[in-house]
Amino acid sequence: MQIDIQSRGFTLTESLRRHAERRLQFAIGPMSENLRAIAMRLSDENGPRGGEDKLCRIQASLAGAPPVVIEDVQSNLYVAIDRAADRLGRTVARRLHRQRRARRSLGRAGLADRVLAPESIEDLPQSGALRICN
Repeated sequence: MQIDIQSRGFTLTESLRRHAERRLQFAIGPMSENLRAIAMRLSDENGPRGGEDKLCRIQASLAGAPPVVIEDVQSNLYVAIDRAADRLGRTVARRLHRQRRARRSLGRAGLADRVLAPESIEDLPQSGALRICN
């Protein structure tokens, strides 16, 4: 999985990069094999004026699904990264769970149609315990 972290409006320090990568790895964890890439964009919307303007935007590309986009705005960039990474982890987990559930239900529906709805009565298996007499 590829992680791309970029900043806009300020210099991305090595400690901030390490923090962001660590938080993403922790949030994604074992789900990382289902992700193609993660792009994190950090920005300071108001510049030196301050306020609740530190934006963390994360876009995760999932295999076989539309991308997941999470945004969080806080007054502290580290808090924005933490919250966005946590939300990304929960959202990706939920989406993967739904994909697995949909695949399983499709597989079961196809099997149930074949087993429970045979084309004709002759398609039913004949055993010693059950005889069909016409």
